[in-house]
Amino acid sequence: MKIISFNVNGIRAIVGKSFLEDMNLLQADMICLQETKATEEQVKEAVSSLTEYQVYANSAERKGYSGTAILTKHKPENVTYGMGIPEHDMEGRLVCATYADFHLVCVYVPNSGSELLRLGYRQQWDSAFLAYLKNLESTKPVVVCGDFNVAHQPIDLARPKDNFNKSAGYMQEEIDGMNNFTSNGLVDSYRQFYPDGIKYSWWSYRAGARQKNIGWRIDYFLISVNFISQVKSADIYNEIHGSDHCPVGITF
Repeated sequence: MKIISFNVNGIRAIVGKSFLEDMNLLQADMICLQETKATEEQVKEAVSSLTEYQVYANSAERKGYSGTAILTKHKPENVTYGMGIPEHDMEGRLVCATYADFHLVCVYVPNSGSELLRLGYRQQWDSAFLAYLKNLESTKPVVVCGDFNVAHQPIDLARPKDNFNKSAGYMQEEIDGMNNFTSNGLVDSYRQFYPDGIKYSWWSYRAGARQKNIGWRIDYFLISVNFISQVKSADIYNEIHGSDHCPVGITF
C-alpha cells in the first residue's frame, strides 16, 4: 500500500500541468492533497480522469483558499472533516478517512504568515490538533500527512541560521509544536529511514530557489509509534513539479 501527500497549490491549476500523469505513474492507493483552493465539486471535476479514486474534499468558507482532499482506491469505513472545533474548521484544513487498521489524516497546518500575524493562532491550532490526534489514536493508530508549515530541525532547511526566529516556518514556537507531536508518540517517517538525509519538499518561487535547491522540508508523514513498523519506505519525490511543493510518500 502506497500513500502520497502533495500540496498542489491549486488543484485546478496543477491539473493543467503534469499532475494527472504523475499521479497515474505513482499508482498510489491514497493521495492526500493540500491547498486545493477549490470546492468539493471543483476538486472532483479536476481529478475526474483519475477514475479509480473516490474523492473526499474539504473546502474553506473563503473561496479559492486552503482546502484539503483525500483520493482513495479503498472505500473508508468513515470520513470526517475538521476537528469539530468551529474556529479551527472554517478553512477546510483537515480530512480524516478511517480504515480497518488506521486513521488517515490529511492536514494543511496554518502558515504563520510573512509578518507572523498568525503565529499565536498557529500555536492554538497545533495544540488542538495534537489533542485531536491523541483522541483518534485511542481507537486505532494514526497516519498523519500533509503540509505542516514548519522545518523541524536545522537539517530540514537549506539556511537555518538565516531563518531561525525570523521567518514563518522556522520560529521556535512552530518548532515546539512539532516537538510536541514527535514527543507524544508520533514518528517522522522520513527521519526514521533517513536520520541524516537532506532532501526538501518546498522551495520559494523567488530567486530560482528550486533550481539551486534552497529548500525546506515542511511536508511530513507522522505515524503512531505502535504502527511505524508497518512502514517499509518513505520518499520525497523531488523530480515531480507543478507546485512549489513536491509530493512525499510512504509505503506499507
